[in-house]
Amino acid sequence: MSRPPAILQVLPALVSGGVERGTIEIAEATAAAGMRAYVASAGGPLVPQLEAVGATHVALPLDTKSPLAIWRNAGALADLARREEIAILHARSRGPAWSAFIAARRTGARFVTTWHGAYNENVPGKRLYNSVMVRGDRVIAISRFIADHILARHPDAAGRIRVILRGVDPRRFDPAAVPASRILAQREAWGAAPGQRLVLLPGRMTRWKGQMTLVEALPRLPGVRAVLVGAGSASFAGDLRDRAAALGVADRLVLAGHVDAMDVALLAADVVVHASTDAEAFGRTVTEAQSMGRPVIASDLGGPRETVEEGVTGWRVPPGDPAVLADALARVLAMPEAEREAIGAAARAVVLRDLTTEAMQRKTLDVYRELLQ
Repeated sequence: MSRPPAILQVLPALVSGGVERGTIEIAEATAAAGMRAYVASAGGPLVPQLEAVGATHVALPLDTKSPLAIWRNAGALADLARREEIAILHARSRGPAWSAFIAARRTGARFVTTWHGAYNENVPGKRLYNSVMVRGDRVIAISRFIADHILARHPDAAGRIRVILRGVDPRRFDPAAVPASRILAQREAWGAAPGQRLVLLPGRMTRWKGQMTLVEALPRLPGVRAVLVGAGSASFAGDLRDRAAALGVADRLVLAGHVDAMDVALLAADVVVHASTDAEAFGRTVTEAQSMGRPVIASDLGGPRETVEEGVTGWRVPPGDPAVLADALARVLAMPEAEREAIGAAARAVVLRDLTTEAMQRKTLDVYRELLQ
């Protein structure tokens, strides 16, 4: 190899989301470590951010599941791998992973995958389609929950799995860096009266994220204001408004849509709720809230079981039960302020110790170096 090692990450597009953010964070670490960082995708608004951290973007139509397109993309990736002496192809999604897997076999590059979800196998052929994610020389699981999920289906992958939890950037999510005036302005923008309790649920506007559970808990929480942060289905948002109106709590529900300053939004809340009814692979919104020192109540399934220690760094409740969620919220909101702050501080300490972006980057680079050696 005549140049520094090159790492090529592949994913469908660079639009928004945790997968995209993680891709940029690893590209940044790769470049900072003196390696050459490449990312192939169909593009999107995050391309300038990727290029700003020192990576090269290669535009390919990787946002497709068409077998013919996957085959063509494999050829393009193989050409790129030969031309740029790519040492490792790192795939983060199944369609692009097939193209990367074929390209790696053609060129002799090493192949790495990251499992960002618990892929279902409920239709014929899905198991084969998903299987590419376990064909890596190394298979990164973003939580122990995902590692167990992989092993239950593919026990032969045991020696190749590396658990690397997702990371939070403590510089971006730092409660000390947010002026009180911004917190007050955010609360006022959401219509919260002085002293009114405010509960925040951040998450994409889709049914399984559990927003309806929080809406149906509101009648049991007199005076509490609920804010749902996140873009997504307009139809589901309409359903939430209709249900709130039917329950008589429409005046205490805010659908805030996408929010750029999530650090401010989290600090504006008295409690942050994660209410997903399906198991999250990790649950990044939980650790972001913990990094801001906010008390968190999370669904007791999937990744949050690993980041929310009951009564120590937050609380867990059964998913999809408005009554139980309401009871938990009432208990936490009734706690003395100092006790809630102590829970938030303990949660932030765990994030700073174990769940930072830097830790995720370092452990991923260790995987790369293991294969390069």
